[in-house]
Amino acid sequence: MATPVSTAAPTLIGSVQRAMRLLEAVGSHERGAPAKRLAREAGLALPTAYHLLRTLAHEGYLRREHGLFVLGEAAERLGSSGVRQTRRSVISEDMAHWRDAVGVPVYFAVYRGGEVEVLAVSDTPGNPAVEEWADFRETAHAHAIGQCLLSQLDEEAQRDHLSRYPVAPTTAYGVPDEQALLRRLADTGRMQPVVEFQEYALGSVCAAVPITAGATAATMAISLPLHQADRLTPAVRELQHGIGQRLGSLAFSISI
Repeated sequence: MATPVSTAAPTLIGSVQRAMRLLEAVGSHERGAPAKRLAREAGLALPTAYHLLRTLAHEGYLRREHGLFVLGEAAERLGSSGVRQTRRSVISEDMAHWRDAVGVPVYFAVYRGGEVEVLAVSDTPGNPAVEEWADFRETAHAHAIGQCLLSQLDEEAQRDHLSRYPVAPTTAYGVPDEQALLRRLADTGRMQPVVEFQEYALGSVCAAVPITAGATAATMAISLPLHQADRLTPAVRELQHGIGQRLGSLAFSISI
């Protein structure tokens, strides 16, 4: 049994530490626990535990249900933030890995809620990413990221997206209209890499590799300056191989 911590002249930091121990204790009980048990597990005197539990409940970090304390909405929001931070950390590590391994800027994007969502971009001063001069969400038809994501959707979802973001070439090399884009997407196939030359930005070539992660369309993409276009095909092959090896962490990044 843990020894109760003295409550004489508590400091602010000490109060925070005690409150955190109580939250941890509550979190270990899926259906909640009474104050006496939580005090014992947190190593606190019962009067101190009661005071902190009431304060945490008042602030929304705990709820009291039928004499048991359970985590409240505020604590759940903290948990969600932690999950998002974990996802960002996983993505950042993988992006840096591929950026260094392939030696090119790397992009990671998903199609969620009817929108193209670029989750991360990893580049270096010597190999900078393509400047987003036109909103990626509105120009999915014009870049490899968007075309790769759209190719993973069924035709109804593709047409829905294009009804909200009509095809309009951003350069002279872009696909001219919706029908031409739909034909290209059909010819590409759902899980085939997509390559585009100067369709989004003059002087840049890009490629995107589709990623399977449940029902979410996702992609990893790379870009190169036009004068290095001969590097694109081997870089895509290396990226495909790397994705196959690290798909588990990517699926985790997408799903949470």
